[in-house]
Amino acid sequence: MAYKALTHPWAAEKLALLAADLAQGGPVAIYDPHGIAQTALALLPARIAVAGVYTHDSLRVGQPCGDMTLLALADLPRTPAKTVWALDFRHGVMENRLSDLLPAGGRLRTLAEVRLPGNMLSVAHDYLDGLNFATNLAFFRDTAEFSTRLVSANYWSRYGADNVRFWLRLYDQAGQVLHTWEEAVPRAGQAIILDSAEIRQRFGLPEFTGQLFIHAMGIAGHDVVKYALETRGRGDNPSLSVTHDANAWPAARYANLPAPGLGEDVVLWLQNSHALPVASGDMSLNRMGSERHIPIARALAPYETVAVHMGDIMPDLAWPEQIELRAGGHVVRPRYEITQRHRTRIAHLNVERADLRPDPGIEKLDSRFFGRGYLLPFPVPDPARYRTLVLPAPMAENLDDLPVRIDCFDAEGKGAGLHFMGRLPRDHATVCDVSELMAAEGHGELVYDFRDGGQADGWLHALIRYEDRRTGHVAETSFGAHIFNTVMTYRGEPQSYVGPPPGLSTRLFLTAAIAEPFSFCTLIYPSSASWRPCSDTSLYLHAADGTVVAQEKVTVPQSGSRAIWPHRIFGEAALLRAGEGAYVIIRDTTCRLFGYHGRMMGQDGRFSVDHMFGF
Repeated sequence: MAYKALTHPWAAEKLALLAADLAQGGPVAIYDPHGIAQTALALLPARIAVAGVYTHDSLRVGQPCGDMTLLALADLPRTPAKTVWALDFRHGVMENRLSDLLPAGGRLRTLAEVRLPGNMLSVAHDYLDGLNFATNLAFFRDTAEFSTRLVSANYWSRYGADNVRFWLRLYDQAGQVLHTWEEAVPRAGQAIILDSAEIRQRFGLPEFTGQLFIHAMGIAGHDVVKYALETRGRGDNPSLSVTHDANAWPAARYANLPAPGLGEDVVLWLQNSHALPVASGDMSLNRMGSERHIPIARALAPYETVAVHMGDIMPDLAWPEQIELRAGGHVVRPRYEITQRHRTRIAHLNVERADLRPDPGIEKLDSRFFGRGYLLPFPVPDPARYRTLVLPAPMAENLDDLPVRIDCFDAEGKGAGLHFMGRLPRDHATVCDVSELMAAEGHGELVYDFRDGGQADGWLHALIRYEDRRTGHVAETSFGAHIFNTVMTYRGEPQSYVGPPPGLSTRLFLTAAIAEPFSFCTLIYPSSASWRPCSDTSLYLHAADGTVVAQEKVTVPQSGSRAIWPHRIFGEAALLRAGEGAYVIIRDTTCRLFGYHGRMMGQDGRFSVDHMFGF
């Protein structure tokens, strides 16, 4: 959590002042009680001369710390440095501990100088509690062509939070601060809507394409800021898309970036997540499975947003080839935007795990407990109108192949065919058109199939693309596999929203709209092994202030699916009572459901799709 505490924009400003002061004061002795010295030094905008890094842990003395060796804290009095920097946010504690160990005439500095103000903390007695740093970033844009809308709800009130506020900072494309402000979310279950057009008008801002930093304060129970981000075209621009939250932790690599198809311009939006510049060549791109890296020559200023066109930097690649981003920890989960025939669509890359290794235990999972094991469910809309293209994506650095199969089910949960895609190599470019496997709408599940051998790590991902044969509109999403609806557990699966596994209940968020583009979701009841024959699902329509306006019931058969359209289920009168900002909570205590949400314009068939979030 020290990383988030040091990279918060408010703290980063204070850290820059501290670093400049330390740099002017000569060599610095660092006391590192929590093992964060390398992180702290990497985040300093000014280099400091380090006279030594000290630890109180006798077992760590003599071990490497970057290009230095850890020294014993007991030897601190002999340091030649006149400044001791203790990497702890509690100045009083450090002062008591080190008062007799400071060198003669030495001065003690601590991280207390970069602490957030007390009114920004959710847990006052424990500064590094995760609830104090519930932060995220959002791609945010308001121009003559596009507007964006971030939507969520006050789910922290479920855990007793009664004073939720958002600290928000908007950066323009150059990384300059456009505005910093707070938004109160005082009511339990209140809708959260951050509309780019409204914000721009309220604060008198110019057009912008940048990023929004979000810090949820006064919260309880959940330290992740989840949201859906809608992008709409203005005027004659027919664009409509939705994507997921950014995942607030930067990663070394990201995957499932598609190469351009015929007539497509694929733009990777790189958004520097830090108050430090990114040097030219620090990030690179490569075809998935290739070690030929193409450096991104463009340097990035702090918080800058840069559009990188795949057709320019990798002109020889084409759909369905995939591109890997070596991001070096400089950005959180990036967005990509595809323009084709004046329509754009936005989706996100996914974190490529460095900590995973192939797990032989997955192939040997006891079918009595786990049935088909890990599976990735996805909707298959009317195959006569829509193509459903599935492109499996390696999502771990150490994975060499993907042995996968697609199982198909109709809406009532009956098997509707299967297709073994093979033991796909890491550099594969194999896409399956699932609409050719099914006669009617339903859903598919991507699963492991070891008939030809292969590796599995439990982090099975795929990009799913939907093409409207009639209008040419396209939308896409990506997600990863889980074990669903088994009472036995394996390595944290089936996942739970909060608390330990198994996760056998559902709480999903869906926007509700009284006018076009109407919101919808495809609700899927995936089941790795045999579970309850039908769901017992409640739909709660909430007004923007969190009040429940109406309730309806639906039943989803095991391995089946249902299309949920709030304006059809609840009717016009209920949605009018709920008003602007209404949303639906999908709740089930009998099974874990999974869903994909979006919006659709009936007039011209525009639609958006992404996986839903729960809390």
